[in-house]
Amino acid sequence: MQSNIRNLVNVAVKGNASLRNHGAILGALYGRYYSTTHDADLVVIGSGPGGYVASIKAAQLGMKTVCIEKNDTLGGTCLNVGCIPSKALLNNSHYYHMAHSGDLAARGILVENVRLDLSALMDQKSKAVKSLTGGIAQLFKKNKVTHINGFGTITGPNTVVAKKADGSEETVNTKNIMIATGSEVTPFPGIEVDEETIVSSTGALKLKEVPRRLGLIGAGVIGLELGSVWGRLGAEVTAIEFLNTIGGVGIDQEVSKNFQKILTKQGMKFMLGTKVMSASKTGSGVTVTVESVKDGSQQNLDFDVLLVCVGRRPYTEGLGLENVGIVKDDRGRVPVNSQFQTIVPSVYAIGDCIHGPMLAHKAEDEGIVCVEGMLGGHVHIDYNCVPSVVYTHPEVAWVGKNEEELKAEGVAYNVGKFPFAANSRAKTNNDTDGFVKVLADKQTDRVLGVHIIGPAAGELINESVLAMEYGASAEDVARVCHAHPTCAEALREAHTAASFGKPINF
Repeated sequence: MQSNIRNLVNVAVKGNASLRNHGAILGALYGRYYSTTHDADLVVIGSGPGGYVASIKAAQLGMKTVCIEKNDTLGGTCLNVGCIPSKALLNNSHYYHMAHSGDLAARGILVENVRLDLSALMDQKSKAVKSLTGGIAQLFKKNKVTHINGFGTITGPNTVVAKKADGSEETVNTKNIMIATGSEVTPFPGIEVDEETIVSSTGALKLKEVPRRLGLIGAGVIGLELGSVWGRLGAEVTAIEFLNTIGGVGIDQEVSKNFQKILTKQGMKFMLGTKVMSASKTGSGVTVTVESVKDGSQQNLDFDVLLVCVGRRPYTEGLGLENVGIVKDDRGRVPVNSQFQTIVPSVYAIGDCIHGPMLAHKAEDEGIVCVEGMLGGHVHIDYNCVPSVVYTHPEVAWVGKNEEELKAEGVAYNVGKFPFAANSRAKTNNDTDGFVKVLADKQTDRVLGVHIIGPAAGELINESVLAMEYGASAEDVARVCHAHPTCAEALREAHTAASFGKPINF
């Protein structure tokens, strides 16, 4: 992208074209570009994955950048109470489960008197969070990004006021404003979260003891991940889901059914097609009243802890959008154009607070191309190539279209599948649950979607993202040499099956 901007400037110079519109580009390329009549070139509100990445990129391109964050630590939901702490717990709870369940014994590793030190488990999680949030602060310092700790409110097209904890305010005049405020937990009507007995994902990351019975309202990504954590540590987990499938939006239904079977085998219980009517705290926990969507029958369920995980909503309250005439859509999102501009040309928005999947990596990409667009660069993201991952065991990952979407669109396609049970590395690791599924256009062989459930799915999916970004055919991937023995060979075999009709090793 930077080379494209550089070429644009060079062509203009050689052709003696007017450079009036390329001042920002020249400044970014040949020296730091400082505002003359503004305190900053860009103010970013929010320091989550989208906001902090955008801030660093803007500074690297020569913009005088200020990032305003309301919390004491940088990193937003993802680093503090989302992606990062949950992955720490998922990883370490898996080790405990391997030792406690007899998995290690089956591998010839005998461990006696296995015990859980929950406090130490939580400390390791906290250390990972502290290290990464502190790392952002160092990156800000390295790249000369100014960090203001306060609640940012837009008071005009080129003005942001940061209100600090002590009541003082700091006003920043700026050429451009980027809203990167992310999202917050969606509340469940009639159920009040206290983060102790009835918890959101935030509370579920810091329970003081393992609950004997854990209820989940929602069997999407967040519920299944956190349910897996506490299930491995000893809780009886029951997921209550209104839909008849698990895994959330975008998951392929064949994968979802296989996923449910595997999690059921691990001990998780599911009540699908079930509506939560109410939840009330009792002396010993929570009583939840549920109703069957099919026949309307009701029953009461008792839990020690109830996790409410029905999704997230844009965090856009108190930003001062009304001060500049920005009207949110019916889902509370900030409307933007293809350049990520709002109806106010100097105000941009990215990440969870605009349309599209609420994913950290999606926000990061938007932040980078948005900043480049401010300096004249090309702004484009192929949302069909944004991957999704569920970090359970086995992991689930996908990119592109699923079978249901292709059928609905009337697209003719070929299916190539390969089970990890036939993959040599998965066999040696004794980790053979799942499969790879490739969907390719029947006429052109172009890869339309890839769906993986199995070991390291979250790592393997990135090869498919790259292939789809470059418009690869299934044959292209099938003919690329993959190291042996690796789980990635299953990905190659599935592409072989999609392109040629049959895999080699199954």
